[in-house]
Amino acid sequence: MAASTHTVTNQAPPLVGYDVFAADRALREAVERHLDPELLQEVSEELSGLGRTTGSAQVQEWGALADENPPKLRTHDRYGNRIDEVDFHPAWHRLLGKGVSAGLTSAWTRPGGHLRRAAGFVVWTQAEAGNGCPLSMTHAAVPALRADPALAAEWVPRLTSAVYDQELRPASQKAGVLFGMGMTEKQGGSDVRANTTEARPLAEDGTYALTGHKWFCSAPMSDGFLVLAQAPGGLTCFLVPRVLEDGTRNVFRIQRLKDKLGNRSNASSEVEFDGTWARRVGEEGRGVRTIIEMVAATRLDCALGSAALMRQAVAQAIHHCTYREAFGGRLVDKPLMRNVLADLALESEAATTLAMRLAAAYDDGGERERAFLRLAVPAAKYWVTKRCTPVAAEALECLGGNGYVEESGMPRLLRESPLNSVWEGAGNVQALDVLRALRREPGALDAYLREVGQARGADHRLDGAIKDLLTELADLDGIEARARRLVERIALVLQGSLLVRYAPPEVADAFCASRLGGDWGTGFGTLPHSLDLATVVERARPVA
Repeated sequence: MAASTHTVTNQAPPLVGYDVFAADRALREAVERHLDPELLQEVSEELSGLGRTTGSAQVQEWGALADENPPKLRTHDRYGNRIDEVDFHPAWHRLLGKGVSAGLTSAWTRPGGHLRRAAGFVVWTQAEAGNGCPLSMTHAAVPALRADPALAAEWVPRLTSAVYDQELRPASQKAGVLFGMGMTEKQGGSDVRANTTEARPLAEDGTYALTGHKWFCSAPMSDGFLVLAQAPGGLTCFLVPRVLEDGTRNVFRIQRLKDKLGNRSNASSEVEFDGTWARRVGEEGRGVRTIIEMVAATRLDCALGSAALMRQAVAQAIHHCTYREAFGGRLVDKPLMRNVLADLALESEAATTLAMRLAAAYDDGGERERAFLRLAVPAAKYWVTKRCTPVAAEALECLGGNGYVEESGMPRLLRESPLNSVWEGAGNVQALDVLRALRREPGALDAYLREVGQARGADHRLDGAIKDLLTELADLDGIEARARRLVERIALVLQGSLLVRYAPPEVADAFCASRLGGDWGTGFGTLPHSLDLATVVERARPVA
């Protein structure tokens, strides 16, 4: 009898059928730590429900299908009429509908809203990161619209609704809407003050006609957009509805969809305005100030999204190594692989802990917390998003050749990983924003130092890092040229402080020894061998 050549052995089972929230100890403990105890049971049950949905085989398949079937642009209908519509795979609509119904656009109207929404965003991003863009834009539009009470009263209830309605019709006829954003232009990029889109007043009621081109317009299938344009009084923020109240389509000409490295399930576009009807948001000439709160919220989402991608990459790597055997034992038990996995787990937990601390600061809303966010958000956005790509690449390598194959899902994570570092201002923009906060808002540095100072005396390596940071902050000569180095240290010291206070001793010890104490190489898997790495890995293991 011939031997079978098709028996499959020594392969890890799919990581499905588990609670993504409950299996993430760092995330679960952050919710327990920062949330009002009276809300804890309700929110934990809510997040576990979302976690089970995210970890289900069906939803994971939806994510793969949405990525494999990117959106398509239809500029005209069969009769030649201009329609500028974007068609998505049904899986995309299912994912986006679940995200909306899970409260990922309603943080501003729920108790503990920012923390519970941030935790849900981390969980849901692990199904498919692409639908995070419209969820983030819709969530972040609320504080910008509040610059105009009349607009806020009209639009905020729709933005924070738990109803997903994909049809293009007047917003007044919809129970829930989505928002996009158009800030950058081809000649300016992040330098939005160089924008050339013109806004011509139509009447004294705050209505304008816009003419110009937007190089990046996020989520072009949305019901409304916040855009920047040059009004007579200077750069101003406007609300552009997709469909006008009489049912006609606003002039919103989608020139093309971007062919992106990752984030392929989501549509990003170039659009042209030609007499496009718009409502002013805030005062003329104060467009950046009006939209800055939206930008801050989306930057936090970039950090949350990167923390989610890191968590999923690490979970997949540890899951694989728990089942895979080589050289006489499980990979997870091999000292060298354990070092790699522990190093990855440290990066993931530090990112999650930091991002959730910032979400809790939004819920607090006090003056000191607002000052803390002014410095900490761009620092976290800079550092956490930049760590995502090396984590995804190393986690992929833990699966060997299996990780390089599309079916593993790891290539999708790797393609997605650089995105959040680029969106909402790339690294240099974030670094310069930190310098701006240091120069113009002394309360921001004071709030930051009070935060990290809470862990002083608990770890000598953290104490030394704080001292070195203060020395660097005292020397302002040539500070712009070394801004990246400074922002990196600001973020690492903050992460170290949080882990010393809140993480298990094994995690805090390993982080401080490597990231702050200098006992680390230039790649993952170079932690001091004397650390308790098995405990670090076990803490990060997803239980399926």
